[in-house]
Amino acid sequence: MLRVVVESAKGLPKKKLGNPDPFTAVVYKDEKKKTKTIGNELNPVWNEVLEFDLKGTGLDSSSYIDVIVKDYETIGKDKLIGSTKISLRDLSSGQVRSLPSRNLPLANESGQNTGATVNLVIGYDPPASAVPNPNDPQAGDATVDAGGGEQGNETLPDGGQSSSAGIPSPPGQPGKLHLQMARGQNRSRLADKPQDFQIRVRIIEARQLPGNNIKPVVKVHVCEQTHRTRIKRGNNPFFDEMFFYNVHMLPSDLFDKHISFRIYNSYSLRADSLMGEFKVDIGYVYDEPAHCIMRKWLLMNDPDDSSSGAKGYLKVSLFVVGTGDEPPREKRDSNDDQDDIESNLLLPAGVTLRWATLSLKVFRAEDVPQMDDAFVQTMKELFGGDENKKNLVDPFLEASFAGKKLCTKIIEKNANPEWNQVLNLQVKFPSMCERVKLTVFDWDRLTRNDAVGTTYLNLAKIASSGGEIEATTGSSEVGFLPVFGPCYINLYGSPREFTGLPDPYEDLNYGMGEGVAYRGRILVELSTKLDGKADKTVDSISSDDILVVQKYQRRRKYCLCAVFHSASMIQEPGEPIQFEVSIGNYGNKLDTTCKPLASTTQYSCAVFDGNHYYYLPWANTKPVVVVTSFWEDVSHRMDSVNIILHITHRLQSNLDEFKIAILAKVPDNQLVEVWLKLLTELIEDLESFTTPELEGRSNLTSLDIQIKKLRDSALATVKDGARHMREEAREIRDTVSDIESWVDKLALLAEEPQNSMPDVIIWMLRGEKRVAYSRIPAHQILYSTHSEQACGQHCGKTQTVFLKYPMDKNKGLKVPVQIRVNMWLGLAAHEKKFNSYSEGTFSVFAEMYENQAQVFGKWGTTGLVGRYKYSDVTGKLKLKQEYFMPPRGWEWEGDWFIDPEKALLTEADAGHTEFMDEVFQNEARFPGGEWKAPSEPYTDVNGEKSRSPGEFDCPPGWNWETEWSVDDNRAVDDQGWEYGVTIPPDDKPRSWVSAEKVYHIHRRRRLVRPRKRVAVPAGAVAERRNQGDPEGWEFSSLIGWKFHQKERSSDTIRRRRWRRKMAPEGRLGASAIFQLEGALGVDIEEKEKGSKADANKADATKLFGANTPTVSCSFERSHMYHLRVYLYQARNLTSMDKDSFSDPYAYISFLHVSKTTEKLSATLNPTWDQTLIFSDVEIYGDPQKIAQRPPNVVVEFYDYDQVGRDELLGRSVFLPLVKLNPGMNETPKLLWIPIMQKGNKAGEALVAAELILKEKTGDSNLPLMPPKRGEKLYMVPQGIRPVVQLTAVEILAWGLRNMKTYQLAAVSSPSLVVECGGQRLESAVIKNMKKSPNFPSSVLFIKVLLPKDEMYTPPIVLKVIDHRPFGRKPVVGQCTITALEDFRCDPYVVTAEGAMSSKMHLMASPSKHVSIKMDESRPLLEAQEKETVDWWSKFYASTGEQEKCGPYLKKGYDTLKVYDCELEDVPDFKGLTDFCNTFKLLRGKNENGDDDPTVVGEFKGSFKVYPLPDDPGVAPPPRQFRELPDSGPQECLVRIYVVRGIDLQPKDNNGSCDPYIKISLGRNTIDDRDHYLPNTINPVFGRMFEMTCFLPQDKDLKISVYDYDLLTRDEKVGETVIDLENRFLSRYNSYCGLPQTYCISGINQWRDQLKPSQILENLARLKGLSKPISEDNGTSLSFNGKDYTLDNFENNKEIHQHMGPPYERLCLHVLRKQGLVPEHVETRTLYSTFQPNLSQGSLQMWVDVFPKSIGPPGPPFEITPRKAKKYFLRAVIWNTTDVTLDETSITGERMSDIYVKGWMPGMEEDKQKTDVHYRSLDGDGNFNWRFVFGFDYLPAEQLCLVSKKEHFWSLDKTEFRIPPKMIVQIWDNDKFSLDDYLGSMELDLRNMVSPAKTPEKCSLQMMDDLEMRTPPKTEHANSLFAQQSVRGWWPCSIEQDGKKVLGGKVEMTLEIVSEADADERPAGKGRDEPNMNPKLDPPNRPDTSFFWFTNPCKTMKFIVWRRFRCLFIGLIILIIVILFLAILLYSLPNYISMKIVKPLS
Repeated sequence: MLRVVVESAKGLPKKKLGNPDPFTAVVYKDEKKKTKTIGNELNPVWNEVLEFDLKGTGLDSSSYIDVIVKDYETIGKDKLIGSTKISLRDLSSGQVRSLPSRNLPLANESGQNTGATVNLVIGYDPPASAVPNPNDPQAGDATVDAGGGEQGNETLPDGGQSSSAGIPSPPGQPGKLHLQMARGQNRSRLADKPQDFQIRVRIIEARQLPGNNIKPVVKVHVCEQTHRTRIKRGNNPFFDEMFFYNVHMLPSDLFDKHISFRIYNSYSLRADSLMGEFKVDIGYVYDEPAHCIMRKWLLMNDPDDSSSGAKGYLKVSLFVVGTGDEPPREKRDSNDDQDDIESNLLLPAGVTLRWATLSLKVFRAEDVPQMDDAFVQTMKELFGGDENKKNLVDPFLEASFAGKKLCTKIIEKNANPEWNQVLNLQVKFPSMCERVKLTVFDWDRLTRNDAVGTTYLNLAKIASSGGEIEATTGSSEVGFLPVFGPCYINLYGSPREFTGLPDPYEDLNYGMGEGVAYRGRILVELSTKLDGKADKTVDSISSDDILVVQKYQRRRKYCLCAVFHSASMIQEPGEPIQFEVSIGNYGNKLDTTCKPLASTTQYSCAVFDGNHYYYLPWANTKPVVVVTSFWEDVSHRMDSVNIILHITHRLQSNLDEFKIAILAKVPDNQLVEVWLKLLTELIEDLESFTTPELEGRSNLTSLDIQIKKLRDSALATVKDGARHMREEAREIRDTVSDIESWVDKLALLAEEPQNSMPDVIIWMLRGEKRVAYSRIPAHQILYSTHSEQACGQHCGKTQTVFLKYPMDKNKGLKVPVQIRVNMWLGLAAHEKKFNSYSEGTFSVFAEMYENQAQVFGKWGTTGLVGRYKYSDVTGKLKLKQEYFMPPRGWEWEGDWFIDPEKALLTEADAGHTEFMDEVFQNEARFPGGEWKAPSEPYTDVNGEKSRSPGEFDCPPGWNWETEWSVDDNRAVDDQGWEYGVTIPPDDKPRSWVSAEKVYHIHRRRRLVRPRKRVAVPAGAVAERRNQGDPEGWEFSSLIGWKFHQKERSSDTIRRRRWRRKMAPEGRLGASAIFQLEGALGVDIEEKEKGSKADANKADATKLFGANTPTVSCSFERSHMYHLRVYLYQARNLTSMDKDSFSDPYAYISFLHVSKTTEKLSATLNPTWDQTLIFSDVEIYGDPQKIAQRPPNVVVEFYDYDQVGRDELLGRSVFLPLVKLNPGMNETPKLLWIPIMQKGNKAGEALVAAELILKEKTGDSNLPLMPPKRGEKLYMVPQGIRPVVQLTAVEILAWGLRNMKTYQLAAVSSPSLVVECGGQRLESAVIKNMKKSPNFPSSVLFIKVLLPKDEMYTPPIVLKVIDHRPFGRKPVVGQCTITALEDFRCDPYVVTAEGAMSSKMHLMASPSKHVSIKMDESRPLLEAQEKETVDWWSKFYASTGEQEKCGPYLKKGYDTLKVYDCELEDVPDFKGLTDFCNTFKLLRGKNENGDDDPTVVGEFKGSFKVYPLPDDPGVAPPPRQFRELPDSGPQECLVRIYVVRGIDLQPKDNNGSCDPYIKISLGRNTIDDRDHYLPNTINPVFGRMFEMTCFLPQDKDLKISVYDYDLLTRDEKVGETVIDLENRFLSRYNSYCGLPQTYCISGINQWRDQLKPSQILENLARLKGLSKPISEDNGTSLSFNGKDYTLDNFENNKEIHQHMGPPYERLCLHVLRKQGLVPEHVETRTLYSTFQPNLSQGSLQMWVDVFPKSIGPPGPPFEITPRKAKKYFLRAVIWNTTDVTLDETSITGERMSDIYVKGWMPGMEEDKQKTDVHYRSLDGDGNFNWRFVFGFDYLPAEQLCLVSKKEHFWSLDKTEFRIPPKMIVQIWDNDKFSLDDYLGSMELDLRNMVSPAKTPEKCSLQMMDDLEMRTPPKTEHANSLFAQQSVRGWWPCSIEQDGKKVLGGKVEMTLEIVSEADADERPAGKGRDEPNMNPKLDPPNRPDTSFFWFTNPCKTMKFIVWRRFRCLFIGLIILIIVILFLAILLYSLPNYISMKIVKPLS
């Protein structure tokens, strides 16, 4: 059903009298439907639904509808207002169910735009039979699920069609979001690591290129590689070339690159040769369905001139092939050449490309960090310059988009530059590029510019296409162009501190990776203007705009408070650790531009937790950090984000619960409850939490308003969808995908582009060095007064944060520290609200330390070298009590008092039952000397002095477990030593290595001794805490950090802490701490003493940081908790050892305690079944808050190694179940938690934990202790551990294949070990792998206890053991099978699964030979049939290329099935593994880290898993594997048919290859090198190979394609491997596909060994059915309880003469009903080792396997490729007329010397010219000249086959397939200069322009009509091949000033003659002999036609005489007269004198 909702029209033109009465008619395929008429209206609204019944046929990609709007006239004909045509291509592909078409322009009769528009929605329900066409250019893996959540089925009256989940699709969607989501999903599947990609670009053809007589060439540039096509001629060249670009890079980088297409004219000078270009992002192509764009037209533009129109069109196909992708097949439609360019342009649907100007206003930047060295500045200072350190940066901003870059001006020496410039980027819109990249650079005069920071403006997030949102939402237009700001954008990158050294994190400043520090911010505004062109690309901003933007810079004060509750899981202690919290520059302790703030915690030293990690001992005094900062108030944006996130988080957690319920297979009624709760809560949330109103908010931008519209409509859509789903869904499990899509959609809506508040960054500093960081978006902790939901999710709540190393190469493999921190950020105006969030008591102290030294046994201040009497904690800064001044608003409360450090009093072992004491033994030497004990032989881990092992006493209440031992399980040598070098001024090495070198001067080793707490007898009082020194002194041996509380003999220094408390004046509550700004006062005296220069050198931290007041939060009481962690098992761990396994154990860490599980050996699926009990865990804070946000339990899995360090296998993090009342009867449930390693999943762990609050009463009401398994090993208790059931596992162990060598020796006698659920079983040994690789006895059986719940099932592990001499049995391969669900079966259902295909039974009894006699009784008219019908006809008939298959289908012959994948991948045949599966055996550790472990062989076998009865008296069920075939070797005949290759990877420089086939099977190989096909990537092989082999030894058939090279080694293009054994054993009869009919002759002759009846009998025996019974002479048959008759099958089919007997035909028809493999061609992807996961092209082929024991098979098919036929095109040029007169003769007349040139494209070397018609004065020419062009033509494909050498040095001719065209040009002949070009035309012989009968009717309009015309309904109507001959006049055109004008008209006869006819009716070229057919007379030219140079007499006669004869005659008379006079004058004197002298003579 096709429904068209005609909504409305706008802007209809007025009539002369009044307004029109419009109605709309919609026409689809001759069916016309109309709406009602609306009277007197210019903007009518109809809202009518017109329905078209499609009668069961689906739409195809060329379907369209015509929409016609007419004016209703009562009398006479209705008048057309306008019409438009809409393509239904997107509906036909099945991707979308509805097509909203908005604002479609209406055109009048002459095609001009009327200015009116119409709005429609087209909905489509495909008929049940319609399958999306796999070859449809648009179909493919459409990324949108078919559920109701995505497609908007707009406003259909009946509630829309129900989709997969039975939910009517909700009304309109924000289309952009929908698109983005679908796009995003595509990309998220890719791992974020560099990987192989291949970009394939196919250049098909170009049309309408500008220019005259051009020679176009296309250049394609991708990722720094450029390819160019061959040079063609003409304005419509046909290229058909494919380019491959292989890249290895990060997906995110690749998707930002673009593909650029440029068309050049190779004639022109290089400077002006670019004719047009087009760019598209690779990401855009990847996001299309199937990652490809098929046969689309690109509109080429002039890149420089934005106003120019199209510069021609280019048709391309683009594919992006990622790892494991299979590129889709391209399909040429028969009418593809005439396709309509406009309807197939590559553009977002319904959009025209327009030039747009993105105006980016760049106002200013702030806080740009120092980037230049201070050296020059220091020089200036020496000469009296002023100090200006912070401004050492010269910033400018660069914006780049779609390859264009613009920069602002450079402002020198300014960290807060004001550029106030606007950058105008000219782009085509909508653009294919998505991000504007903004980078701030620091300009350097000499070196390259350094990037300060990079950010992106994503156009998808700041624009929306909008039109898709339906009228139901009430808002008319939701679409908007890109707009942004004015708003600050924050830059992040490497840490701000400037060093002169190269920055190791510089890449972060270019936007690669997550920036670790704030690097300033820029204030920008973006707007978009369509169609305008900016005068300047960079311009200054007007002062008005600068004033307007002032209001966006109003700041408000924000307060941030962070309370650190714990810091644990530290693995590398060392110097003391502190944390710094900063937001922007505020709080950055190393930045001097802001006031000092209490932004760092106090330094503390890490304490060992007695097991594995270190933690900071903060006890009940938690450090607090307070930062005040000033930012713009953007709370309205943050509120919306937080509200949407609140809804999303709740939906996500409900969805996770729902998914787990589905996995755990809970009963339906419970599942429905979970599901209803999810929907109800979602609807409630969406109704009650609306996004805040924007009226009256400050800082509003237009983007805010647009985004609010977009969000509101999208949320409404989700809400309606949820309501519909709740009411109408039928199968709730199917709704998961819809709900997931809602989660994605909400997450997208929550992204806020205009977030001007910087992230909060927490840094961990070790000493003065920044070590690790975490970025927390400000909105997550922001307080809002709007509503509770608008507060950030972590606002005022304790959250757990794992810090990260900057630019961590290992992607989080090691955790630097895990902190629990409670953060609150809010406006200072709301600071009182903080009181309700705060816990504990906040106190503020000033503190200083009093230091003393011991000299000669007396303590005093005399021996303090380098220390002051009173100092800060570091001892470096001198302090005095009177210097301290409280900050403003604070006052002292009480006096100074001694307050020793509390953390020292709590011993490290508090709360532990087991503890490990550690001490490091040190030795030193001079380089090369002997190792000796140094002055301090024993230290702790930080290098501070410690007691010797002998001095450690066992504390009361503890017992030693063992003696001291050396810990060698670290990176140490075999004695436990690690070595280092000390670099002064340090007194200890910074880093340690395990190998000794000569230069090492320091070494140490760790001694450990475990002890255990003795159970305290009940009633005994717990020991009192040690109070330490009564005067509060702490002691230390040397000047260091580590102080202890008991005095030791070696101590030389002591100190004690003095503190003085401060209180706020008149303010109460915790929020008072926000008033702490500025330091407490500075040691002024020191400054006065030193000179000015010294003070400047003093570090800023000394002046500020160390001296800020310390804020802490103390908790009055702590609570004791009891934690139990249940670790049951893990699965699929990575193997870390060489023996393919790991020895896993786990550390479990919770806050400051950790424990270790037991170590298991050699397993990747360990089952620990262990409960770890942490009896007393002290946690401060309110238990209710702990219950809401419990601390994480972190499990880190390690692989134990005898030597060297244990390697980390991964980490799991999960939350414990909190019980505040031990009596709660909820039990924790074991769940699979992913184990993450380097950001990837590396297995799963089955764990649970519970945290129980202990009452005062002690342990009595805790849960019972779990049962013990060992001395300290508790098992997982009942009720939590999985419930098990006795289960049978049957193993069919068939054999081993392809075993690789192990330790250089072949695997010769292996056996199989199966482990499952703790049981182990070994098979019999294979005696000799070479002779028979199958196991002698095939079936093994074990009984195991397996969990009933499928979720908990352990895997089956297979190990292959080789039996070597001397009793060695190494494991040579292993395989883990995790999902047993596939193998579960019901044992009582009789199946013949185990039984084997018919073949095998015959082989088991080879006694009776079967021979097949083909009836050769009818010697048919085969020969003549061969001509028209061959195997290729059958192939093309099957692929749907009817035009290539001739009369084949009409004869009723078979077709075959063409699979576009491997036969194994066809779902119906289950991978041909129905008899036995193939499992890959793996070995060893994955060395390089990212690839899989090596595959060392294959195991063939299968499993059956079924439950056994619990009662031993009940008989067990029958065994499953029985009736197995004989497992001995079989000799077989194999026929391999290779049809053709598709898109092979080119191997030669010219972008093609010379492929040939190479086949290897066992030891035999066939090398078909002699038959290589030159220069092609789509070779048609058409080869059949026969080989023999023995199965199963030679089971792998390897077919490779090689590239032939004359001189170098042939390269392998790719190969594919077929497992013949599977084909042979499978019961799908895959050894030889079943044809459609049983023919005993002809091209479809039966080729199997057995007749259909025998195959059917075997099938019956195999399935355990009775034999088929036949009646009525074999025309009816009953089989498997069904009756079949021949008439059923052959009722209306034509019975041709090749058919066999009826009974066999019927058996075959019955067989074809049994789901067996049909006769087929499969498409196999080729892979190569150099890009193992990328397709290198594919082969279409098939294989037949025949066992020789049954007898000979039928004859093979003949699949040799077709040959091209020779044709001749005879073109007689009769006359020309109206030719442009190009020359001016001597005598001033216009004339031309005309001749005609002609050729067929691709055969330019066979150019032919007529003779010259000289001196045509009227443009007429007469030639009577014949061109004869011979060409090879493939009638089936309608293409010419041209073979020619591309270069004179080429070895082979290249074959091109080119459309048959003829080009005719008219030229003007010049003898001494270049000939002039007068015009040309191009005729497509398949689709001729009909000529005009007379020259008067001949015009250029004829040629244009062809392009406008829709493809002709009747095929071949205009083909010259069908018409044979045609005569008439055609126009030639020439381009002048960009327009085509007439250049002349030619009268021709065109005739196509086949080779045979050409021999019968010969004709010569020109007027040469044989001049016949037709005979050409010499041209009847006027006498004036000759060439003056060669005919001087004619020249006199015709040129001179004709024109000047009067002049000549006059001249002659004049000459005679002049002669007469001259003679007269000459003789007169003589005569006169004679008369005088002799007058009379």
